[in-house]
This record gives sequence, C-alpha cells and structure tokens, in this order.
Amino acid sequence: MFFEGYGYHGTSFEQTYRCYPASFIEKPQIESGDKIIMPPSALDRLASLHIDYPMLFELRNAATERVSHCGVLEFIAEEGMIYMPYWMMENLLLQEGGTVRVKNVTLPKGTYVKLQPHTKDFLDISNPKAILETTLRNFSCLTTGDSIMVAYNNKKYYIDIIETRPSNGISIIETDCEVDFAPPLDYKEPERPAPTIPSSKASAQVPESPTEVEPKFSPFLGVGRRLDGKPLKQEPTSTSTSSAKDKQPITTTGGGRDSSGPSSQSIASRQHQGKLVFGSSVKNTQKETQKETQNATAKETKKEEPEKKEVPKFQAFTGRKYSLKG
Repeated sequence: MFFEGYGYHGTSFEQTYRCYPASFIEKPQIESGDKIIMPPSALDRLASLHIDYPMLFELRNAATERVSHCGVLEFIAEEGMIYMPYWMMENLLLQEGGTVRVKNVTLPKGTYVKLQPHTKDFLDISNPKAILETTLRNFSCLTTGDSIMVAYNNKKYYIDIIETRPSNGISIIETDCEVDFAPPLDYKEPERPAPTIPSSKASAQVPESPTEVEPKFSPFLGVGRRLDGKPLKQEPTSTSTSSAKDKQPITTTGGGRDSSGPSSQSIASRQHQGKLVFGSSVKNTQKETQKETQNATAKETKKEEPEKKEVPKFQAFTGRKYSLKG
C-alpha cells in the first residue's frame, strides 16, 4: 500500500495517514486521552530529525480544514495507518478510513483554560475537579473548539474547550494551568419572582381621587306658612322674581312715591296674605292681624276643650217635717 511521501522541512515532520478508531485494535485505554498510535516508520524519521520531547502533533482534515492537537502513545500501527480516540475523529469530522494530515509542532505551556460541560450532570458529581484532573493526566495538549470526553462511573461526559491561553493550542504537561467552568449547555436560569413595589412607590402610583366640589349656597326655596295656621290663598312668588324686582331701578315721581313700586292692589293682596306690608297703614294692619290671630287661637282652644258637664249645685232640704210622736 502506497501513501504520500514523507515531508522533510528542516526539523519538521509531516505525513498523511488513514485513520481508524481505537476499537479496531486492543487498545481501549486510548479513548480516555488524546494520544494516537502511529506506525514504526514514523518513529525512525522523527528520531533522525531530533524532535523535542514530548512529541506533539497537529491533526488536520484536508477536506474540512478542522484542526486539533494530540500526543503519541506507541508506534505499533500498520504502515500508512494511525489509530486515534473516536471522540477526536468526531471533532475532526473524520470517517473510518478517512485521510488526516499529521505534522509535528511545538506548543506553549498553557496558563488558562475554560471548560463547559454539555450536561449539568457532570457538576452533580461529588468532586468534579478531582475527576477532571485525573482525566487530564492522560492528555498532552488542549485545543480551543474541541470536545473532550471524561469517563466516570460507567458514564461518559463531554466537555467543550471554550478558551485556552496563551494560544489556541496549549501543552498541559508539567504546568500549572488555571481551570474555569462555564454554565452547562442545558442549564436554565431559575425564574425570578416579580419585583414587589415598595409601599411608598405604590401609593405614589395610585391615582388621586378627584376633589369633591363644595356645594354653593342656595337660598331657601320652600313654601311659606302663616303663624295662625290658616292656608295661603295664593302661592308666594319665587325668590328669583323677587330678586329680579329688587334689582329693577327705582324712579321717583313728584309725589315722593316710586312709580315702579308696588300698586295699591298688590299691597292689599299682600296684606291679606299675611306678609310684610309697605305704606302708611302698616300699624293698622299689624293690629288687625294680631286681633285675628287672637280670635282664631281662642276659637281653636274652645274647639279642643271637651264640653264640661254641669254639676248640680248643693241645695238645702226642702221636704216636709214629721215627728216621731205622731
């Protein structure tokens, strides 16, 4: 089987291989790390180039231009073939027997990495950081955009590499690296309760009640009654007409009387009604009204008092005298 020739560019190594998952050989341990298995010929050429250790490689899918980084575990694969973890083939969008370009690289030591679990179940583990540290011991490097797999308690947890510093690919061998976690992909923020409005603001938002309109003064509009209890023969005129008459201008004539003033007939009618009387006969009318009221009250008291029965007066004995002697 013939493959593309090996590249020699100074101290670099670059070769194209066909890749297969680790399930094709009896090496299941490589699924829990980022190391691949290469053929023995690759080791000979790497040794002749005086490659620095640990050996790190860049993996590139020529069809999709997806890039990742890895280390090497052994050189026991068949010529022209490499074996890699299945999760790494998923990151590179590679199928079984797909071609991948392998190139040796030197990566800086990482100082910071930010991780994001796919599910919040990973955070429910008693000590997720300890499990992560144990898993990362099998890793040589991390690449921004990859999704690594953490196996624990017969369950697989996938974690995204969101950010790496100081570059997109870092080495985590013998280095102190700060690890930060982002909220899981399936995490949902709890619903916040509706904010309560303080009493001061609530009172300010309540619309003010309309101010009550004070009632205006209105004059007495009832019906007049006589002091002697007799009914009125004529309804009294309204206050509006009287006020209108009061407001009319007064013109005087040569006799000293008002031409617009009340006539003698109206004066007489008002006298008969028991109201105030204008003119020279005021005193006479007052006396007459007093006499009429006195007579009326006297008649009413007589009617109200029940008739008294005449009691016979005492009379002396007027009969005949009789003696006992006969």
